[in-house]
Order: sequence, then C-alpha cells, then structure tokens
Amino acid sequence: MSDLAVRVDHLQKVYKLYNKPMDRLKESLGLTRKKLYREHYALNNVSFQVKQGETVGIIGTNGSGKSTILKIITGVLNQTAGEVEVNGRISALLELGAGFNGEYSGLENVYLNGTMIGFSREEIDQKLDNILKFADIGDFIHQPVKTYSSGMFVRLAFAVAINIDPEILIVDEALSVGDVFFQAKCYHKFEEFKDMGKTILLVSHDLGSVGKYCDKVVLLNQGVKVDEGDPKKIVDLYKKILVGQEKPQEDDFKEERVELSKAGDRWQDHLQVNPQLLEYGEKKAEIIDFAIVDEDGMITNAVDKGSYCQIRMKVHFFAPVQEPIFAYTIKNLRGTEVSGTNTMYEDIAIPPQKAGDERVVTFRQKVDLQGGEYLLSLGCTGYRDGDFHVYHRLYDICNLTVVSTKNTIGFYDMNSEIEVE
Repeated sequence: MSDLAVRVDHLQKVYKLYNKPMDRLKESLGLTRKKLYREHYALNNVSFQVKQGETVGIIGTNGSGKSTILKIITGVLNQTAGEVEVNGRISALLELGAGFNGEYSGLENVYLNGTMIGFSREEIDQKLDNILKFADIGDFIHQPVKTYSSGMFVRLAFAVAINIDPEILIVDEALSVGDVFFQAKCYHKFEEFKDMGKTILLVSHDLGSVGKYCDKVVLLNQGVKVDEGDPKKIVDLYKKILVGQEKPQEDDFKEERVELSKAGDRWQDHLQVNPQLLEYGEKKAEIIDFAIVDEDGMITNAVDKGSYCQIRMKVHFFAPVQEPIFAYTIKNLRGTEVSGTNTMYEDIAIPPQKAGDERVVTFRQKVDLQGGEYLLSLGCTGYRDGDFHVYHRLYDICNLTVVSTKNTIGFYDMNSEIEVE
C-alpha cells in the first residue's frame, strides 16, 4: 500500500477570459474560428506529494492558486491537465458556506454534510454529541444557518469537518474567523490528529501557525510552485515575495533580501506599499522615505515576534519648523490602534529645523506583538507658538506582518515567566 495520502502531478488549471459575454456565446455556438479569449493559468505545472500522517501547509500571495489546488484535490473543481491521486477519506473546510444549505437548520446541515461524505444516519448520530460540543453554539443549532454570524458558521462547519473521523483533513483559511479560544481548540485538535496519524493539508496566511504545526510547506506564486520543504526555509522565501520580488521560479530567489545600506535611492521601493494610503498635512515638512528593517539589517514587511526591528523615516523640511515631533502608529486590520509612540512621548527634544534640513528618524523596537497582519502609519507634527500643527501624515502606508510560533491573548505578549511549585 502506498504511503502517500495525496499526489499532485503536473497539475494545470486554465481559465478562458473573454472581453465580453457575446464572445463566449459565439464560441459556444461555433459561430467563429477566431480565438476570442485569453488564457489565465491559475495553476501551471504544479507537483508535490503529501505522505500519510504529514501536516503540509500551502502558502502564497493572493491569486497564487492555493484555494484552487485544494478544490481540485477535493473534487470541487476539475483540472485542465495533470493528475491528482487521493488515498483516504477527505473532510474539507474550504470556505464559509461550502456544502451548507442556508435554509436548513444547523442540525439538518450536520446530517446533510455527513450523508454527503458517506455516513449513515446512525453513524452521524454517534458523532453528534462531539460535533455539538465542539461547535458550542447552543440553541442556534436549531435555527437556519442563514441567520448565523460568520463566527458561528465557521464553528459549526469546522466541528462537522473535524469530528467525522476523516483520514485527510483539508482546511482553507477557515480559522481566521474564529476567536482566539476557538482557534486554540482547533489547533489542539490538529495535534490530536497528528498523534493519530491523520493527514492535514492547510492553507493559511498565518505564517506562525504554518511554521509551528506543519512538517512541510509548499510555496506557490502566480500559479507556479516556487519551492517546498522545511517550514522556516519556505517562510523566509515567502518573505522575499512579500517585499516585491514576485517572480515565479525558484532560481529567481537566490539573491538575498535588500540590505538597508544597499537599498539605493529609496528604501520604500523594497517594501509592499499601500497604493490607497491616506496622506495630508501642511507640507512644511514631508516624509520622503521610510523603511521597516529587521534585526539582520534587511528591509522587509515581515518581522519575527521576539526579534528587534527598526521603523525608519526620512523627513525633508521645506520651511522652518519650531518644535517637530516624529511619530509612528501600528493598527490591526480592523483599524484599532494597538501601539505607537512619538519623540514627544519619549522625551526626545528635537531642535528647530530650517528649510532644506533633512532628518532620519529611527525607532528601534522589540517586537512583542502577537503574530498577524498590521498596518503602519507615520507622521511629522509639531507645535508653533503653542498651537499644534500637522505637517505630514501617512496613514496605513504599508503592511507589517508579525511571524510568530507562539501567541497569547490580546495584542501583546507579556512574556510571562511561570513557576509551578
């Protein structure tokens, strides 16, 4: 018997993109021999194997083909070319709503999904208590799922997927909806699955969880497999893609990340910058460049939790400024300010600046934020004759990814030292 749970061999998925609906109709009716479409390769010649009992992560930027490959493996989509071999019963949690009927109650959907997987009603009855206990949604189990919040929906969907005794569990970003306690419970279940010799295939943007739970990671970019192997090695490779080195072949990533001292004319050219940032101010001073620098001196959007990093900005003064203040703020994706400081809070007195002056401001920080995605904002403000003025602010200028293998509760890790006697 093969020790492979999943084998993906030279997989391709090609979509035909038409400029207008009429072109699709003409082709379907055979009214033209002219090619009216262009081809988009969602997946192009992708191959990898998953051994039985392995936990394998698939990572990559949006549009890299992660979800597409999972849908092909589970039979939701058909490939254009290539082969997929699956050895074992699959339970898949691909996206909210997949396989659920919104008009049915949660309980009815449990039986519907169990039946689709191949269980009898009696077998589902035996698993029902575990499913309901894991979902923990109370009396809502008797209400139509169309009335559920996204959090309740994913709790029930995951409870069904993980409690029907699959040999292969496939999860696509579903955990990002649950709260921290539910996520902890799910990952504890993952560990139980691994101990039982189950196979897990996981797509996630949470690089910390990928690094912690996966035995191997596959990196996709623009539909092409860049590399696969040790989680830390592949996550480091992914960081290079995040800072703009978005080429689809492994050989294109042999150059090291850009070091601050070798960054050229502008630091920000080596970062993933928000094209829809908000900026305003009097512009008597302007932030003309900025960078996030990891403890190795490399410009990057991704830093490791527990490491040290620098937030830098270069400010040019176009007019005299009496008492400039330099600031940064970090927000989560919901817009909540979770950290930040400025030179005034830190009791750093900045002397008056005259037109033509330039200053480079460096905030050196230990990264104790929980792993996840954040947004960075920068500012240069100050006081003139006792009145507060905003000279230049850049809101949500770029993303900051904190990579973590250990998260606690809340925004920050308090780095507790525990002693049990």
